[in-house]
Amino acid sequence: MSDQPALLIELLRAAYAAFNARDIDAALALMTPDVAWPKAFKGGFVRGTEEVRAYWTEQWSEINPHVEPVSFYSEESGRILVDVHQVVRDKAYAVLADEHVGHRFTLEHGLIQAMEVCPLPSSTPKA
Repeated sequence: MSDQPALLIELLRAAYAAFNARDIDAALALMTPDVAWPKAFKGGFVRGTEEVRAYWTEQWSEINPHVEPVSFYSEESGRILVDVHQVVRDKAYAVLADEHVGHRFTLEHGLIQAMEVCPLPSSTPKA
C-alpha cells in the first residue's frame, strides 16, 4: 500500500462521518472522479461522483441509513476492509436493518476509488 494505512483509515472515517451528516460534497471530495460505488439497496453500481450524488439523494429520500465503522483491516491487495455497524430506518424511523456488514475499499492516490459490500470474515488481522 503506497499510502500510510493510518492516513487512509482517517480518510475513511471522514467519509463515514460526512455520509452520516448527509454532507455529500465533503464525502465526494474524498473520492476519485471515476469512483465505483455499489447501489446496496437497489443492486448494481454507479460510477463517478455525480452518479453517487444522485444515488445518495434518492436513497436518503426513501430510507435513513447510519453507518458506523467498527474495525479496519488491511488486506494483502492493498485494499481496506471495514467492519461497519449499519442501522437502516424507514422515513417513520422504524428499524429496517441493524447488522454488521463489510465494506471493502480500493484507494488510489489517497482517495476512494471503489467500494463494495462484502461478507465479513470470521477472523481477520486488524490494520
